[in-house]
Amino acid sequence: MACNLVVSSAIMPRAIGSGVARRNPIPTRWLMTDERMGDALWRALTRLPPGSGVVFRHYATPERERRALLRRVIRVARLRRLVVVVAGNSAISADGVHGRAQTRGIRTWPAHSRIEALAGIRAGAHALFASPIHPTRSHDDAAGIGPARAIRIGRGLGIPVIALGGMTESRWRRIQRFGFHGWAAIDAWMPIIHRCPDESQDPAP
Repeated sequence: MACNLVVSSAIMPRAIGSGVARRNPIPTRWLMTDERMGDALWRALTRLPPGSGVVFRHYATPERERRALLRRVIRVARLRRLVVVVAGNSAISADGVHGRAQTRGIRTWPAHSRIEALAGIRAGAHALFASPIHPTRSHDDAAGIGPARAIRIGRGLGIPVIALGGMTESRWRRIQRFGFHGWAAIDAWMPIIHRCPDESQDPAP
């Protein structure tokens, strides 16, 4: 008797896109861009190790300026062998998207809860950005949820989980044991001179 194979709709998009993730392995270190970086963005890009990722945001930048800035970021990324995904809609092709926009490349996904993580799986996400691990200047009104709670957001879903929120290299080393694939930050890649007492920012090399 022939059997019908039923594939869960939550898994199908990821199965279809699994070859994309193999061609473009998910980086373990990520820079999240935004307007408050200013010209320090370029220094931050040079501090990223080759093979790292960039989530290009700059949501508040006027569209024409945003396109020009994205093109420049992509040029730098190609020279440094960085992966670029774009948050929001963009007519410029990068290595993928962060969120729901159409792509044939990598899809990363913001997840502040299990519900958002499951939505990412249904959308075909290749990696989840779980946050906020620690309090962060980007969302100074939000308390950090800690690494144990954050990793549960994406546990068992079969895709890498990236730790986001007040992260640094030293903090990443301390929480890696929870099962995170990598970490992402803004401030950690900025040219910092002094170390904060709680190590919320690592100094520039």
